Amino acid sequence: MNVTPLKRTIDWYATLDIPALSGIDQIYAKDASFKDPFNDVTGVNAIRTIFEHMFKTTVHPRFVFAESFEQDQQAFLTWQFLFSLNGKEYAVNGASHLHFDDAGLISQHRDYWDPAEELWQKLPLLGVVIRWLRAKFSASR
Repeated sequence: MNVTPLKRTIDWYATLDIPALSGIDQIYAKDASFKDPFNDVTGVNAIRTIFEHMFKTTVHPRFVFAESFEQDQQAFLTWQFLFSLNGKEYAVNGASHLHFDDAGLISQHRDYWDPAEELWQKLPLLGVVIRWLRAKFSASR
């Protein structure tokens, strides 16, 4: 049975834990790029560092995938990133655009999500300011 690069990626992320990071080079190409609202790195070791940081700073981080499609050597998928921080549960909704190389490894990974809506406005102090700004600049108020 031939497993597509997208299926292999989703399966890896769905079971991602610290030991799984040892196999990150089976998912990402050596010189892969990764960009999200907080990171912009190149190289599988730099990408591994992002995930190690995720496990150090959050409790029980996990990804749940909703929709996905793959065409040629690209894929797009939507997801929810769930984790706990300081005893509170968080859910961040986002999407990823992936490019695969000829070996089926991720060569480019770009995450799209709004940190203000998905994270900052849920925080106690910063959230008040973010919600006020959203209300102030909303055309529907």
